Amino acid sequence: MTGTVLVVDDEPKIVKQARDYLESSGFRVATAADGTTALALARHERPDLVVLDLNLRGMDGLDVCRALRRESDVPIIMLTARVEETDRLIGLELGADDYITKPFSPRELVARVRAVLRRVRGGVRQPGLIRAVDLEIDLHGHRVTRGGSEIRLTRTEFNLLATLAQHPGQTFSRAQLLDRLHGVRFEGYDRSVDAHVKNLRRKLEIDPTEPRYVLTVYGIGYRFTDEG
Repeated sequence: MTGTVLVVDDEPKIVKQARDYLESSGFRVATAADGTTALALARHERPDLVVLDLNLRGMDGLDVCRALRRESDVPIIMLTARVEETDRLIGLELGADDYITKPFSPRELVARVRAVLRRVRGGVRQPGLIRAVDLEIDLHGHRVTRGGSEIRLTRTEFNLLATLAQHPGQTFSRAQLLDRLHGVRFEGYDRSVDAHVKNLRRKLEIDPTEPRYVLTVYGIGYRFTDEG
């Protein structure tokens, strides 16, 4: 898998490290140290993906993310050293596809870039049918099977699974999932998502304590993986 990745960070060491690993993995890399330059490069280079630091001087990463989303649907992976959950949630709400917390492994960055591009570019799938390892989700028939055996889910459990499975690799906050499930956000009920996920894993996973499909992203929410 190849393509152009724009890396935006004001720390030269991080930029060099990310560029070296991405280039050695076959990607073409453009870099920027500030938000204004990043937007200009994004418009000129039209990258396949943007790796964006949140904590930029001047125009910060959230502002860059907003501007990019007004102009395109380019995939965005946020880099953040901030520990506040709010910053990560805002980034995801603005349309970022994933996030990595500093310090990070360059190998993990390459893996995340590949995963997001694979999801965005998509594969050949039968419309309305999602396959992940031995799991099959029929979106139209509201039916889930694992290894050919049907798994009976409640409407909420199915809708939760379908929401996640249609965007493999993308992290959803609890608030986002509540929005998708009910069309309105009730902050006090965020933890009800955890209860639904627990029930879903109990029915879906061979070992609910070691989930293969619905994974927890600590401090944020949940994501679906189709890699087993």
